[in-house]
Amino acid sequence: MKILTSLKTGMLRSMKSWKGIVIAWLCSFLLASLVAIPMKSALKAGFGNSMITEKLADGFNVEAFADLGASFRSLRSYFSSGLFMIMIIGFLVNSFLSGGLFNSLKGISGTFSSSEFFRASVKNFWSFFVISLIISMIILLMAILIIVLPVSIASQSESSPDGGAFKTAIIVTSFFLLVLTLLLLVADYARAWQASNDNNACFKAIGFGFRQTFRTFFSSYTLMLILFVVQGLYGWLVLSILPGMKPVKEGGILILFLISQLFFFIKILLKTWRYGSVTMLMELDNSKKAI
Repeated sequence: MKILTSLKTGMLRSMKSWKGIVIAWLCSFLLASLVAIPMKSALKAGFGNSMITEKLADGFNVEAFADLGASFRSLRSYFSSGLFMIMIIGFLVNSFLSGGLFNSLKGISGTFSSSEFFRASVKNFWSFFVISLIISMIILLMAILIIVLPVSIASQSESSPDGGAFKTAIIVTSFFLLVLTLLLLVADYARAWQASNDNNACFKAIGFGFRQTFRTFFSSYTLMLILFVVQGLYGWLVLSILPGMKPVKEGGILILFLISQLFFFIKILLKTWRYGSVTMLMELDNSKKAI
């Protein structure tokens, strides 16, 4: 019952905070533009203004990019440097905006206010940054221990049967996804706790995240698995639709762009639903302890 209540309330709170989702989408769009605009210029220099849609009318054409010559090196440079820049800036922006989103998803937040959203983003920034950084480092360490090392050992082992490394990769990756779900749950609980407290205490918040996750393991993990399945199905749907769209005119490219942005907005909405559901589950547990 708690799980269904949390899912329902989390979705309602997410819809109430749609302005915050729009702000998050707009920031993501601006970040992507930092790479997309230089890459577009590099593509035009290589293909010409009217050749790119013809080259890609039947889908992604590797040979078309191989023929770019010197322009391909420029394109690769824009992509690699731009991707690294987006990762760094995106991490900072996500830490900033998450503070406002979690604050707007609290049960006592009331009507959404843009000024309150940014006030909470500023207030919670450093705590959310430290929480995200520590959990990200733990995730990276777990990825190395659970995936990289076993697969490396299996691939170098002479006694390993044919396809042993691939089977090992499938097994350890599946296990890693279960661990990843657990760590993201810890991060969400930590940020939900921090958003509900006036004092910045990131390490205390992380401690609460671990305690709350393992103390309410069944309900919390079940909730997270349901949300991840929904997100996975949505991701599969997007990947099934977008590659099949082949714009051949400027109008088709505009429609594809709008559809892709709609898909991305829904992705942020689903992530906000996760935040709201975890926040609600925490509030239900706290109210139960208070009785």
